[in-house]
Amino acid sequence: MAQVKKGAIVTGASRGIGKAVALRLAKDGFAVVVNYAGNSAKAQEVVAEIEAAGGFAVAIQADVSDEKDVKRLFVDSLQALGRLDVVVNCAGVMPLFPIAGADVAAFDRVIATNLRGAFLMLSQAATHVQSGGRIIAFSTSAIPKAFANYGAYLAAKAGVETLVHVLANELRGRNVTVNSVAPGPTGTDLFLNGKTEAQIDQLAKLAPLERIGQPEEIASVVAFLAGPDGSWVNSQVVRTNGGFSF
Repeated sequence: MAQVKKGAIVTGASRGIGKAVALRLAKDGFAVVVNYAGNSAKAQEVVAEIEAAGGFAVAIQADVSDEKDVKRLFVDSLQALGRLDVVVNCAGVMPLFPIAGADVAAFDRVIATNLRGAFLMLSQAATHVQSGGRIIAFSTSAIPKAFANYGAYLAAKAGVETLVHVLANELRGRNVTVNSVAPGPTGTDLFLNGKTEAQIDQLAKLAPLERIGQPEEIASVVAFLAGPDGSWVNSQVVRTNGGFSF
């Protein structure tokens, strides 16, 4: 067991926003569990980058949609770190398909990872994060836009935001904050895959700043919520999107 001053779990941390969050929290002094679902090599690269900068990290595999996996993730994380101060649930999938046609298998996959996974992570975090801790779940700034083909994804993320508000009330008196970060279009594989350059440009121009965000910009908001300056922010959805939506 590592002797750490503060420990964090970041799910979906082998790439994209999750990776940026793990790197930023490590930079801010957290020992970090780099959770991944399937790509061990990428997760180990994140661990190596953190260690090269003088931090402490360990990669732990777990599928957030699997109850046994999530329980094991917390047990193994506590064994590796000794304590849990911050839990950030970044893991997610974003297949796009229309509601008409009723692709139930695709719908179930989105709900399993993005909503069930958030529920399981929030449940375990509520049990294991100590006083003064922070729980952060990722949503999306696309909810108010109601884009075609985003039905399952937006339904899951709307559910995540509701869970955040409810859990914040359930943890009354525990001195633990529960918030959501809701990025707009961000330069990650999750967002870019399957889109043409024209589609990406069109989405970028929807924000007054007329560009897509960068993972590091999203990570900085997580760092604020996880750090001392975020102590009075609770039960909020922080739409981090350059004005894309509100």
